[in-house]
Amino acid sequence: MASKCEETITLPDGRKVKIYTGLFINNEFVDSVDRKRFETINPATGQAITSVIEANEKDVDIAVEAATKAFNEKWINVDGQERGRLINKLADLIERDLDELAALEALDNGKAYTIAKSDDLPFTVAVFRYFAGWCDKIHGKVIETQGDKFCYTRHEPIGVCGAIIPWNYPLLMLAWKLAPALACGNTIVLKTSELTPLSALKVAALFKEAGFPKGVVNILSGFGPTAGAAIASHMKIDKVAFTGSTATGRSIMKAAADSNLKKVSLELGGKSPNIILADSDLEEAVKWSYQGIYQNHGQCCCAGSRVYVEEPIYDNFIEKFKTYAQNIKVGDPFHKDTFQGPQISQRQFDRIMKYIECGKKEGATLLLGGKRHGDQGYYVSPTIFTDVNENMTIMQEEIFGPVVAIAKFKTIDEVIEKAHLTKYGLAAAVFTKDISRAIKISNTLRAGTVWVNCYNVVNANTPFGGFKESGFGRELGKYALELYSQVKTVQINLEC
Repeated sequence: MASKCEETITLPDGRKVKIYTGLFINNEFVDSVDRKRFETINPATGQAITSVIEANEKDVDIAVEAATKAFNEKWINVDGQERGRLINKLADLIERDLDELAALEALDNGKAYTIAKSDDLPFTVAVFRYFAGWCDKIHGKVIETQGDKFCYTRHEPIGVCGAIIPWNYPLLMLAWKLAPALACGNTIVLKTSELTPLSALKVAALFKEAGFPKGVVNILSGFGPTAGAAIASHMKIDKVAFTGSTATGRSIMKAAADSNLKKVSLELGGKSPNIILADSDLEEAVKWSYQGIYQNHGQCCCAGSRVYVEEPIYDNFIEKFKTYAQNIKVGDPFHKDTFQGPQISQRQFDRIMKYIECGKKEGATLLLGGKRHGDQGYYVSPTIFTDVNENMTIMQEEIFGPVVAIAKFKTIDEVIEKAHLTKYGLAAAVFTKDISRAIKISNTLRAGTVWVNCYNVVNANTPFGGFKESGFGRELGKYALELYSQVKTVQINLEC
């Protein structure tokens, strides 16, 4: 008999899939202390999929105790080779259940099933496999010192790590946090977004199946002001990693400072400039720029939402880009041709529409879209603004939707100055056939990632993170290991 922490649901394509709705603590799905639940909504219809159990401060305490015990009594003694084996086993299980997990991403998040299956899930697997390979390769150095001394360093796990992930890439963000934390030998308490808990809870069951010891991974569903705040301020959590808004990132930093000075890494908002030079391959520039803003329905922190086009090719670029945007297949996430599904929630839909109205009121030209698509769900038509300037709200604030602003420029100095007129610094791009200019501009732009003649190319072995108010710390690649380990120096006097 199924417990109250699991159930079977029917997907829009008729398939039945088991889902989990409990809090995953100590390798079991359990109820919360207060026995509260909340609904998770299908953004394609606006209707509830199911309800999941809601964690609060008391449940965070229980999960942290489980993680602390697991770290001290079990996980700290598990060697790197075994950690790598377990993480690779998890990756095998995610691959096995790839279809179901992609379907849950489409159902709960609204992203196209075909894209979740071909992009998000394979990348999730790749991240776990990449960090599994690091598990037995994390080591310090022997350092020559004065006198008859022997000095070496150790890279040790931090301890219990808290992770708070967003809703735009539920499983990818889970992997970006959990994979390096586990590789370094930490235990984890992770909070999913309250908008997209289902796929992470499905993966939680796979951690148990893979053979991870009890308490090493704990996954909670809940809200930021309660469960999220409890993680950020918990005295027994040694490090917290967060992906989300800059405003929430500030709150987490304050909570970390006011509690136990836990380590913090933040991947926050963006308003990324995409610079198109006149000598670029125009077809390629249009294709990548379209992907850069409309991928994942514009719900991407590094989206190329500000496109700057050199004056001689501006009109031609606009014409071609508009054609691309007009042909975007918007609709049911489970339809095989869909590229853009709904926005995540009614709140996000309303927020995007307010930004569109703001753009029109401030004098920008609405070239395309700017309205609701369809008669149900949270769909926004692909939207293009032209005749924009850096004083406009739509050029300064992160919209997080399928809305792009396109401006023209005359000189390199001018466009670099405009590119920097933002508080963010997550990503940027430049399109040109002149590699010398590409390198010069890339080195000048103040952004954590700069793409040349491409956009949104992210790999498991390449670091990702921001400058300025886009956060600090680097996820992915070898650099991510620094977020989840600490260095100890040992000095031995050989004269004794």
